[in-house]
Amino acid sequence: MPRQAKAARLWLRPDRYGADGKLVTRGAWIILDHGRHFATGCLADQAEEAEAKLAAHIAEKYRPDRRVRDIERIDVADVLSIYNDDKREGQANKAKFDERMLRLGEWWGGKMLSAVTGETCRAYTGSRPSPGGARRDLEDLRAAINHHARQGLHHAIVGVWLPPKGQPRERWLTRSEAAKLIWYCWRYREEQRRWRGPNKGKTLPTTKRPLQHVARFILIGLYTGTRAAAVASASPYRASGRSYVDLEAGIFYRLAEGHRATNKRQPPVPLPPHLLAHLRRWKEKAIASSHFVEFNGRPIRSVTTGFRSAVAGAKLDADVTPHTLRHTAATWLMQNGVPIWQAAGFLGMSPELVERTYGHHHPAHLHEAANGFRPRRSVGDNVGGVASAKSKPLISLVGPAGLEPATRPL
Repeated sequence: MPRQAKAARLWLRPDRYGADGKLVTRGAWIILDHGRHFATGCLADQAEEAEAKLAAHIAEKYRPDRRVRDIERIDVADVLSIYNDDKREGQANKAKFDERMLRLGEWWGGKMLSAVTGETCRAYTGSRPSPGGARRDLEDLRAAINHHARQGLHHAIVGVWLPPKGQPRERWLTRSEAAKLIWYCWRYREEQRRWRGPNKGKTLPTTKRPLQHVARFILIGLYTGTRAAAVASASPYRASGRSYVDLEAGIFYRLAEGHRATNKRQPPVPLPPHLLAHLRRWKEKAIASSHFVEFNGRPIRSVTTGFRSAVAGAKLDADVTPHTLRHTAATWLMQNGVPIWQAAGFLGMSPELVERTYGHHHPAHLHEAANGFRPRRSVGDNVGGVASAKSKPLISLVGPAGLEPATRPL
């Protein structure tokens, strides 16, 4: 039986060296499609651009049928392709969108729209590593089907079953954990093995400090509650694709210029004075040339690898991720008694979400209810400065054995 051909995909061709050890050809991304190679013109560090080229290759190769047909005759691949053509340009993160479209196309391609049932959606969920990732993919599938229907290309109702939402992550950093993480990043020095000299064979620290950019990332994330992508693009200069920090006014414009607003709100916020002082100093000392978070003089795309190394080095739990900084900012605001509506505006969340997820950290949370067990005083409850028995808390009157004496009010 012949082996089924794989769908079009990316392959990273490695660097090639000559017999003399000199670099002949730099590594590059190649599109593999049914045994043929298509150059993307993208080098190894241009993965996002390569994914865009792959999406364009697939779109050019395949043109969906836009005729009105019965759902038994409509391929799900057509539905996804139409959604990709019409909606890709409006996506905030095109690379992630392309990944989801490819996964959905590989699994659902060849199946008719009538085959989208609870059973097949559960089968797709089982094929993915986590229910959360499957849910996000199926949300796109649902959006694609709804878009197809709104275009008048099918009339039957097609429902998409979604796995239940996971519990929200509540991991946040204490102030001592945050300080430990920042100091580890700032002080860490790269170690290298010595190959000559008196220390030959020893692994010793160098002068390189490869995690200091992570420390800057953590400080901005902790004291603004900003999402990782906006922190990585934060710059003291206005430019397309950058989040702008106005160091004069002390305002952080988190939505990158040229990007459209999404339901993940990123409103401008005033910067805390101590963080603003850091940002001004980083610019004055040329620590930040074009962006506040740079590695080897270049802006970063992601801090995930360095952050994971820092978490391991600081001996924190592996569930601490860059998004934990946002949870921490929200938690600290609640613990310090900031009103929920102010915290929501600062973080770019709805007040309902802040109250539901972080409200239990607020010092006033359920305080009135906790005090509701004290009996209300009447005029005769306190005669001559002596409280009557019914004005005392119930527990102090009962006096459980082994706990507080019955005569001591709580």
